[in-house]
Amino acid sequence: QEQLVESGGGLVKPGESLTLSCSVSGLILEYYVIAWFRQPPGKEREFVAVINWGSGTTVYGQSVNDRFTISRDNAKNTVYLQMNNLKPEDTAVYSCAAGPLMLRDSTRYKYWGQGTQVTVSS
Repeated sequence: QEQLVESGGGLVKPGESLTLSCSVSGLILEYYVIAWFRQPPGKEREFVAVINWGSGTTVYGQSVNDRFTISRDNAKNTVYLQMNNLKPEDTAVYSCAAGPLMLRDSTRYKYWGQGTQVTVSS
C-alpha cells in the first residue's frame, strides 16, 4: 500500500532552522518525483520543492529558493526538506506528495501524506 508519512514539524522562532522528513513506502521510487507543498492558514496550497528520485534533480518555489533544500536518502526511502532562516510567512501545514512528473501543480500528484504543522513565531 502506498504511504507517505511526514514528520519533523513544530514551533520555531524566526531565523531558526527545521528539517522535515517524508518517509515513503509502497512505491517504486525511481519512477516518481517527491514534492513538498505547503498550505498557510486561510490560503491556497503552494509548491515548495520537488526532487526526481532517480536523477536527484531539484526544483524550488520562488518563495523558498536559497533557504530550503530538498534531498533524498535512497537507503531510507526518505525525502528531507531542510528549512533555514525561517520566517513567520513560512507558517503552514507542509505535505509531501508523489507523482510521475516534476510539476508545480498539486493536482498532478497522486499520493499524499497527512501533513505536518510548521509554525514560525517569536
